[in-house]
Amino acid sequence: MAKELPLHRTRLRIISGLILLVAIIFAGKLFSVQIINGDSFADRADRQYITPAGSVFDRGSIYFSGKDGEKVSAATLTTGYKLALIPNQITDPEGLYNELSQYTELDKEDFIFRASKSDDPYEEITDRLNRKTADIIIDLELDGVRLYKNKWRSYPGDTLAAQVIGFVGFSGDDFIGRYGIERKYESVLQRNDPNLYVNFFAEVFANLGSLLGSNEEKEGDIVLTIEPNVQTYFETALNSVAEKWSSDTVGGIIMNPQTGEIYAMAQAPSFSLNNYGQVEDVNLFNNPHVQSVFEMGSIVKPIIVAAAIETGAVTADTSYYDSGSVVVGDRTIWNYDKKGRGQTTIQGVLNESLNTGMVFVSQKMKKKDMKEYLFAFGFAEKTNIDLPGEVNGLVSNLDSGRDVEYANIAFGQGIAITPITMIQSLAILANGGQKVQPHVVKEIEYNNGFNKKKSYELGEQVISQETSDEITRMLVEVVDSTLLGGKAKLDYYSIAAKTGTAQIPHPKGGYYSDRNLHSFFGYLPAYDPQFIVLLYTEYPKGAKYASQTLAPPFMETAKFLLNYYDVPPDRAPTTVTE
Repeated sequence: MAKELPLHRTRLRIISGLILLVAIIFAGKLFSVQIINGDSFADRADRQYITPAGSVFDRGSIYFSGKDGEKVSAATLTTGYKLALIPNQITDPEGLYNELSQYTELDKEDFIFRASKSDDPYEEITDRLNRKTADIIIDLELDGVRLYKNKWRSYPGDTLAAQVIGFVGFSGDDFIGRYGIERKYESVLQRNDPNLYVNFFAEVFANLGSLLGSNEEKEGDIVLTIEPNVQTYFETALNSVAEKWSSDTVGGIIMNPQTGEIYAMAQAPSFSLNNYGQVEDVNLFNNPHVQSVFEMGSIVKPIIVAAAIETGAVTADTSYYDSGSVVVGDRTIWNYDKKGRGQTTIQGVLNESLNTGMVFVSQKMKKKDMKEYLFAFGFAEKTNIDLPGEVNGLVSNLDSGRDVEYANIAFGQGIAITPITMIQSLAILANGGQKVQPHVVKEIEYNNGFNKKKSYELGEQVISQETSDEITRMLVEVVDSTLLGGKAKLDYYSIAAKTGTAQIPHPKGGYYSDRNLHSFFGYLPAYDPQFIVLLYTEYPKGAKYASQTLAPPFMETAKFLLNYYDVPPDRAPTTVTE
């Protein structure tokens, strides 16, 4: 007996372990039924209360993130009912129309045509009735009328972040995410329609393996980095620019240059997510920040200057003689106003955005260095932002080796990149020299109860901390001394910024003589920035320079961000003593 006792205990332990395992599995399945799939069961029950008819559309939610961490609905499901007819049970189509049209808008001709199909067992009339209307129609007890529980995708913000969110629509026979996050995270947001009525015990043991673990991506909800109040403010600001200057398009991004989190991404014109079927120009659905490239103009200049400082080609105090123009090969390159400034420093080049000075900088650098640094800043590659359809920049002129191409590139012409690439590159200037990963998804909340927070490590060190500090100091000087005639300076906050104006390429070659792209970027507070803002507008009418079109909305946006996020001042005001 002494030898049998350990074996007996072992058997008891094995049996107890099996009982515990089964109990855990049953508890997990009960959790699945009551919590994870509880809404689905409730939907089925509610549908049966009216009329059962197959599965109900279901899809995960998308949320904005408030500055204090609260979630705000960006894409959700609205519950209602669809109205259908059983024509072979209808004897008076016109009378039925007169009855129903009191409670919901119907097309009379179409309704009577459908209701008169005496051999037709089913005709769907409308699919978005609210509960109040549905209850009224149920109480009428009309022959040949059926109501079915229904859900449809709705967007509480309507136009808010439309190109970021995207929408759900048909692609062939599939009803799926078509643009934006709806498309990018289709595998997370889509909902399969499992048979909720499968035998409970059969499901437990058939799915034992999946209960114990799976590496497949699960269904869930998406939480964005987009801050709804910031996005709302930004869209209003961009719409005002579009209206004031009759611009073809206006776009902008607000990002944290330390982390790559995007707080706002907007464009004008935009569209209503709830009424996307009414949009005539489907190009509005695309997100130009990742799907379009632009020659960005003078906002590229600080990047070239930073690379030149990093390689030792120039310093802020390096000087050259500015006659107002410079000949490179067979081309004469002018300053924007065709005026010379005489002996001028590199600081003066940024202050007054002098093209001749940037040609000087490009000639002081080795072409190999300039090309390698622009590649290191990310000009030749995608950012891999978590949005669909990102395109590469057009930078083949860097391979030409021609002096004139490098001279043009030095002041932002001759290469074209996406706005998201531009802001990623500019963030390197702001954050101490490291590349960040731009992203719009903050977290995925899976239906199994687990959450996945999105985090990204900083990328390579492109320029040194010292060069980042120096270019920042130079750009603060631009704002304090020259932007809007020195009137843009804020007493308590340092801001680093630069304007840009570029000619727009003509489809047949060369450039339009009368069409420009205006651009603007800035980061703040300059020496420990929490925000970097990029603005651009295509073909504004009645204004020659970005200082006219974009500097004012940038400064207002900067003040809004500092106030909204309650950012403490980073400098004392300059006092004047008599």
